[in-house]
Amino acid sequence: MLGQIPGEIEQFTADGAYDGEPIYAAIAMRDPDIAVVIPPRASSTPPIELGADASRRDVHVHTVAALGRLGWQEVTGYGRRALVETTMGRYKALIGPRLRARDDAGRRTEAAIGAVVLNRMLAAGCPNSVRAARDVS
Repeated sequence: MLGQIPGEIEQFTADGAYDGEPIYAAIAMRDPDIAVVIPPRASSTPPIELGADASRRDVHVHTVAALGRLGWQEVTGYGRRALVETTMGRYKALIGPRLRARDDAGRRTEAAIGAVVLNRMLAAGCPNSVRAARDVS
């Protein structure tokens, strides 16, 4: 999949299903400077000592062991992934799960229009609601 992206990649973020050295190796083959943010499996054991030759995955496992999973998520910015997934879920629910145009230019236009529609709907905002105090007398 990385070969389909023509520009530079700054960060690769994925869920735990992609955890493993083969994924890290494939990303490093594309560009060793790509930041990899993949949560290690819960069963992963941290290395006893992190040396200069520690793999990125070992660093993640060690960070999770030291800071906990939530600490690791905060340090790596993994929470952004949830925001992206929520946005894509909204897009699919409101606009549809697939593009209908037959060529690339049409698909780009269709996706851009869908994004404008979604952004306008989100800009409309939610109503302000205030919880009223309960009378207990």
